[in-house]
Amino acid sequence: MPDVTVAIPVRDGGALLARTLAALAAQTVPHELLVCDSGSRDGSVALAREHGARVIEIPPARFGHGATRNLLLTEARGERVALLTQDAEPVDERWLERLLAGFALAGDVAIVYGPYRPRPGAPPAVALELEHWFASLAPDGLPTVERLAPEERALPVVELLGRRGFFTDANACIDRAAWERTPFREVPYAEDRVLAIDVLRAGAAKAFVPDAAVWHSHDYTPVQQLRRAFDEWRGLLEVYGWREPADPRRLARQLRGELGRARRELVAAGVPANRATATLAALAGHHLLRSTGALLGSRADRLPPWGRRGLSLERRATFAPLRWD
Repeated sequence: MPDVTVAIPVRDGGALLARTLAALAAQTVPHELLVCDSGSRDGSVALAREHGARVIEIPPARFGHGATRNLLLTEARGERVALLTQDAEPVDERWLERLLAGFALAGDVAIVYGPYRPRPGAPPAVALELEHWFASLAPDGLPTVERLAPEERALPVVELLGRRGFFTDANACIDRAAWERTPFREVPYAEDRVLAIDVLRAGAAKAFVPDAAVWHSHDYTPVQQLRRAFDEWRGLLEVYGWREPADPRRLARQLRGELGRARRELVAAGVPANRATATLAALAGHHLLRSTGALLGSRADRLPPWGRRGLSLERRATFAPLRWD
């Protein structure tokens, strides 16, 4: 068997899953393809098998972000396990090759991840947000390695919020032996960031490879965007204890900064004035929705369960702060 498995949790993957599987079929590195399906009704199981996948089927109620990925890693036959989501499509045929090369950056690398690129036609505000975030992780465009010095491993977890603690299992590869020491925790949200913190605190490193990209972006409605932000910031509160400050001056500075940077980029790109104005207006709306969702999610512990469910894109009513050992 190949030394690497590509593992994907799936439920009703549709056309985007078909694109992801087609991109995997073109990879330069031979690999085992493993899918865990949690109740698809759209033919995703048959589609995965047509592409040579070994499929595990579980009932929808058994799905959990951390638990399902632990199941995939348990079943995987490769020494390294690359993780995707059903709508994360490798950009080119060397995606897996580049991701695996991240382990050669240092002997202690246990997890590797790559960036998302906005799909062609993604809303400009979404595209700019993704491009800015992933560019900030490697400003020179070169791979990076993050680790904690021994004296840093007891830092309060909130101090790892941001680049140092960031990791995404929508585009990642995990060393199987390292995972056996530090598996995913079964948390409701942000299981990938929790894994990264556990790995770093265990003395291993994580690597970011800017060239190992996937197409991965969402075209949410305004209401969905607010709800997604609510889920993200509730997750930050649960994992890091981070509560977004409700300071109007801070919010105004953030918005001015976002719009100023975007305006400079649009001018440099020669975008016509009317189109640039429309893009900036959309970006302002996007930022305000995310800020509203962030402020609400950061206060999810103060809301009743019905309020959390109503604000959540996942329809999750709970608040489950993580207890760090």
